[in-house]
Amino acid sequence: MTRSEITAGRAPTTGRRSKRIRPYALTGGRTRTRYQLLLETLISVPHYDPVLSAALMPESRTLYEQARGQVSIAELSALLTIPLGVVRVLISDLAMQEAVFIHPTAAALQHSNDVLARVLSGLGRLPV
Repeated sequence: MTRSEITAGRAPTTGRRSKRIRPYALTGGRTRTRYQLLLETLISVPHYDPVLSAALMPESRTLYEQARGQVSIAELSALLTIPLGVVRVLISDLAMQEAVFIHPTAAALQHSNDVLARVLSGLGRLPV
């Protein structure tokens, strides 16, 4: 830390973010998401954009990079050692930018009559 940074009350500019940043600071205090993101919800990047990746804050960039292959919310939280609630909010933000695709879960389809009809039809075609 330089003397000018100490006297100005600023943190040193090492290019790395402190591990002491509180999770709520990453989300701006937000805890709610616009999407239902369960532990098993799969996320992927439909069209990778390196320019977008470079413009994201470090935590969102890491989530975006990890989602280049299909990955669950729980896996992202464990891989990045970021609390699950924070991962959900950051993924929701990326989805709002259409940077990631949220794959539907069984919970999202459980009340769909179309899905139930297709399952019933498929079961009827199974050899006994």
